[in-house]
Amino acid sequence: MIQRRKVGIVGTGHVGVAAAYALFIQGIASELVLVDVNQQRAEGEAMDLMHGQTLVGSIYVHAGSYADLKDAQVVVLAAGVGQKSPDETRLELLNRNAAIFRDIIRELDTYAPGAILIIATNPVDILTYVSQELSTRARHLIIGTGTLLDTARFRALLGRYYGVDPRSVHAYILGEHGDSEVPIWSNAHVGGLPILDRTVLGKPFDRAAMNQLFEQVRCAAYQIIERKGYTNTAIGVVIARLVQAMLGDDRTVFPVSVRLNGEYGIRDVCLSLPCVIGFGGAESCVLPELSEEEQEGLQKSAQILQSSLEQMRIEAAQLQ
Repeated sequence: MIQRRKVGIVGTGHVGVAAAYALFIQGIASELVLVDVNQQRAEGEAMDLMHGQTLVGSIYVHAGSYADLKDAQVVVLAAGVGQKSPDETRLELLNRNAAIFRDIIRELDTYAPGAILIIATNPVDILTYVSQELSTRARHLIIGTGTLLDTARFRALLGRYYGVDPRSVHAYILGEHGDSEVPIWSNAHVGGLPILDRTVLGKPFDRAAMNQLFEQVRCAAYQIIERKGYTNTAIGVVIARLVQAMLGDDRTVFPVSVRLNGEYGIRDVCLSLPCVIGFGGAESCVLPELSEEEQEGLQKSAQILQSSLEQMRIEAAQLQ
């Protein structure tokens, strides 16, 4: 008997719908369950997708409740509120979204305790940590999309700079999915050739140009929000790729947000490291050798996130 590939998506806002569309159009899941506090919206999105079956294949898409997520292998959490404006940082979203997640995790632990959870709501690193604290499931089964999108942007821009397919670029953005993220130049390669302080394909490693390129990556979300009000399409593709790796047990290495336990001298915070992704979630981490500057950047990123977590704890205690 062929096992059904059942995926749940909690939250049918811009990101949830983009993820559902990417999963649907690529035929990654055989069943998609859309859950939202606005049941009618979820039903409308499900109906709209179902009308495309003739062109992509038989995929059962329907709206449902948390109880309908029983036996789902993967559940994507895209619920919550988005950035109010380009001036609002991801970390400022913390208090507004943490309360929403408390209810969601309780429901998922009741009805889908064995599912891998993909956290896509911002601030993703902190909400990944919060979800791990709230849930009864193993931590490696709760991961955040982290800097996978930032890394995709990074490789796309490097590919354009060197005139190659971005899939021929191997480079990471690690740390926070946000302002303190760290470009890992020391391990960046094009076609297997290191680019740091070298000329590759006739293009020298111009530090000013590379710093400008990284700034484009770091500020991309703010620029997109300024122009269209939200980001959704690329993160939807990122989510679909993660789900594909999990359902197919691909064991692909992706930079995703996980709990650190001493790596690079960092503990008790979630941020992005390259991890092996398969049917067991984040099964292990691959730790690249970082320059001293990169390691300091990663530690600074961790400190910023830990500070936000501490502030959240203080505010929660004051409300009790």
